[in-house]
Amino acid sequence: MSAAFYQNEVKFYVSVDCIILGFNNNELNVLVYKRTFEPMKGQWSLMGGFVKSGESLNEAASRVLTDCTGIDNVFMEQVGAYGDVTRDLGERVISIAYYALVNMSDFNDDLLEEYNAKWTRLTELPELIFDHTQMVQDTMTRLRRIAATRPVGFNLLPEKFTLPQLQNLYEAIYQMPLDKRNFRKKLNSMDILEKLEEKDKASSKRGAFYYMFNKEKYDKLLQDGFYFSL
Repeated sequence: MSAAFYQNEVKFYVSVDCIILGFNNNELNVLVYKRTFEPMKGQWSLMGGFVKSGESLNEAASRVLTDCTGIDNVFMEQVGAYGDVTRDLGERVISIAYYALVNMSDFNDDLLEEYNAKWTRLTELPELIFDHTQMVQDTMTRLRRIAATRPVGFNLLPEKFTLPQLQNLYEAIYQMPLDKRNFRKKLNSMDILEKLEEKDKASSKRGAFYYMFNKEKYDKLLQDGFYFSL
């Protein structure tokens, strides 16, 4: 389609901002970096970038996530669009926010220095530029809703994990304690975890058995009308 059709229309910048979440020491962490350019140089920001010519929104978000984490095929979903006229002090920029869930043990720590970035606890998030704090808040609202009906939380864990680790993760997502008996009863009823012979004995002599999420079984159950509920 000819650009002449829109030659009298105002042009805007389009960017993607990524709320990259990790889980460590029983707490959710957000990846932020200190800006090295104006506007708001030296302030804390989410990871992001402008959408390039010929690039879809998802492709732009995937590029940013891979560049910033060193991980391919990161789990991500769109949070929403942010287009307040004065949201960016530089130009009129409409941003599409995505959240991503990563296993922090897979993260390339060399990238922290390269991007002037750091992991910060969700509960200790510094003041962020523009509307980035709102993006994080909207992400957590969405994540809490989705985590109750889809097994997205497993993206934050190593391939092998213990049931205490899994419960700690969901308590971090919901920011509230969960009853151990009810939590495990729900897990057992879904039958989507594979118990391993190996134990984690870091926290006690008795140790806790490792488990793995069986995605193939979960996908088969979905086809049979099963739904995740935790």
